[in-house]
Amino acid sequence: MRVLVAMSGGVDSSVAAARLVAEGHDVAGATLKLWGGPQSSGCCSVADVDDARRVAQQLGVPHHVFNYASDFERDVVEPYVVAHAEGRTPNPCIECNRHIKFDRLLERARRLGFDRLATGHHARVVELSGAFSLRRGADPLKDQSYVLSMLGQSQLGAIVLPVGDMTKPEVRAEAARLGLRTAAKPDSQDVCFIHDREGREGFLESRIELHAGEVVEAESGLALGAVDAVELVTVGQRRGMPAAGSRRYAVAVDVAARRVTVAGAVRAAVHEVTLEPGSVTWVDRPLADGEEAVAQMSAHGRPARCTVHAGARGESLVCRFPVAQRPVAPGQTLALYDVSDPDAVLGAGIVAGSGVRA
Repeated sequence: MRVLVAMSGGVDSSVAAARLVAEGHDVAGATLKLWGGPQSSGCCSVADVDDARRVAQQLGVPHHVFNYASDFERDVVEPYVVAHAEGRTPNPCIECNRHIKFDRLLERARRLGFDRLATGHHARVVELSGAFSLRRGADPLKDQSYVLSMLGQSQLGAIVLPVGDMTKPEVRAEAARLGLRTAAKPDSQDVCFIHDREGREGFLESRIELHAGEVVEAESGLALGAVDAVELVTVGQRRGMPAAGSRRYAVAVDVAARRVTVAGAVRAAVHEVTLEPGSVTWVDRPLADGEEAVAQMSAHGRPARCTVHAGARGESLVCRFPVAQRPVAPGQTLALYDVSDPDAVLGAGIVAGSGVRA
């Protein structure tokens, strides 16, 4: 089988390539050039490209560099900036997977005659009766099924995730045994196009105007203080919010009005999350109205049981929770897992808003 491996320059994709070579597949590596601006870490820096190239040399496989910088700017960076300007909090890693790795790169792999595209993600793809199931990775601390939750049958049938059945210590041990230069390389934790020196504020300030705003209490309407930039506040955020004697969470961000509304834990709790119309994707089949699922609202968030319902006009999806949840920011992804098989991903959508049930 001919397999193109997306090699980020990290240990996971290095071991993914090594395992496929050991299995006897015809393997080639590909590293993506996505961002030309300053960066301190990520999956497409000059050092990462060099690491990927050298690992490919160690494994004796060809290595390519594909430039998707314009696609990345259009489909990941610009929407990230626009979302913050509108008071939403996007997930750029998920959008990179959606538009770049499992769209542009997958299509290129097909055009070049590869049978599969492999990555180093910690998740698993299982074929059952002709259909493909996306499942959590074997290492619960490194599970990345959440960031792949938008994938459907056409993508899952064309990808391989060789380290999904390994724990991170096992991956590093395998890399060390093989003498791969990435064996002890730290994991990338930050958004690849934001440099540590400037941070999110500096990056956004270079592209949009940031505005100071007042902070008001939902319960009383009283002004409690101010924030330096409403565009940097995330719904659900507690840090930096005026306390007024007890902890306060941001429950609404109104950029146009230059206002952040905060509330105490009880008032901030939500029982309903609405997903954006057109954003919902399913791994296999859509859930019927009233079906139960398990929702996860961040990469390593606590799963919570819910029921799914069609929105008022049937254009969106509403997830209702019997147990109150912390507020979730518009723009974030909500992934749905199977109640009877909590490792299995059912689908995902982008959060439009949350609140108490009407």
